[in-house]
Amino acid sequence: MRPLALAALSVFCSTAALPVLAAEGAQAWPPKFTFSDETEVALTGNFAWDKAEFAGHPRLEDNEGLRRREFGATVKKAGVWDAMVYFDFESKSWLDVFVRFDSKHFFDRDLGKLRIGYMKVPVGLEGVTSSRAGTFMELASPIQAIYQGRRTGVEWTLEQDHALFQLGGYGGQDLQGDNPGQTYAARAAWTPRKAAGDVLHLGIAASRENPQGWTDGRGVQFDPTARLRARPGTNLTDARLVDTGSLAPVNHIQRTGLEGIWIKGPVSMQGELLRADIARDDGLADFTAEGGYVAASWLLTGESRVYSSGNVANPKPANGYGAVELAARYSTLDLDDGLVNGGRQHDWTFGANWYLTPYVKLQANYVRANATRNGATSRPEIVEVRAQVHF
Repeated sequence: MRPLALAALSVFCSTAALPVLAAEGAQAWPPKFTFSDETEVALTGNFAWDKAEFAGHPRLEDNEGLRRREFGATVKKAGVWDAMVYFDFESKSWLDVFVRFDSKHFFDRDLGKLRIGYMKVPVGLEGVTSSRAGTFMELASPIQAIYQGRRTGVEWTLEQDHALFQLGGYGGQDLQGDNPGQTYAARAAWTPRKAAGDVLHLGIAASRENPQGWTDGRGVQFDPTARLRARPGTNLTDARLVDTGSLAPVNHIQRTGLEGIWIKGPVSMQGELLRADIARDDGLADFTAEGGYVAASWLLTGESRVYSSGNVANPKPANGYGAVELAARYSTLDLDDGLVNGGRQHDWTFGANWYLTPYVKLQANYVRANATRNGATSRPEIVEVRAQVHF
């Protein structure tokens, strides 16, 4: 276990060690306890079972099984600080592990929030959306390929009535012991409308990653590298129809993104344009990848998608039978540049979601992908379903 995770776990253990019976209030679901000093301890989890069937060419193997088995805990004192430890037992990987402080408590004015720990780098709106809140079962192909994921570092966020600003610096390895190097990132968004059911969010984000080489246990040196690739609409296959392969040696990677969210009552749209510019050493030509997607959603039962802190969350059902949503997304990804033939992929995803309660969600997706690489074309089709419980 990484040192940061141990430190964060010690925070939880010291707080959770308070006798449960001493809590002034206990909530049965989600499991939550509030103590006399207003410190709140809660368990959190996300469990999803998927099934996918394939058609078209290539004929991929049908599959089913657990997609997510996430479990963790949060501790917070409202308006002062909060912390989280979260782990996916299915992929055996750490998710969010951090402590965050609210400046207003310490300085009597809102100077933003400071987060220290293991978190998502904020370039790629769909990538930083919670895994429990995805309108579609899987990330769009350009997010899969270009989004950096989580890194260990420090992040500052300031949210105002009509704007959002984020700055972050990340270094060392991730909590799996991979991806050594440093990253610097910034994100800004203009939110002229930010009311329930009436949102307009326009944003820009950028980062620079300086990957480092590493030495294995045998003393073999490996160059800094990058590899961009994407699955065809489901994580229940290991197939990647587009893949740059290793681009080592890499000097640095610049990622940029434009993002937008529009919500008007039960109808919403979301889109992104993403680009990765990879500078290579040893006289190798630089490489550029580009992609984007646009998605639309309609809640037939009248609810609105929830918007908070620069991102979206699941709608809250207004009826006893839950909320029903129809959605569609088109995405495109280009990994061909110069002598690198990573391929090009575009796909359509059509989805239906049933939010039975705030904690139970059923999803169905139909994906039609089209990928061309090295002159060969692939056109797989996927029908997939998910049953999800989260709290």
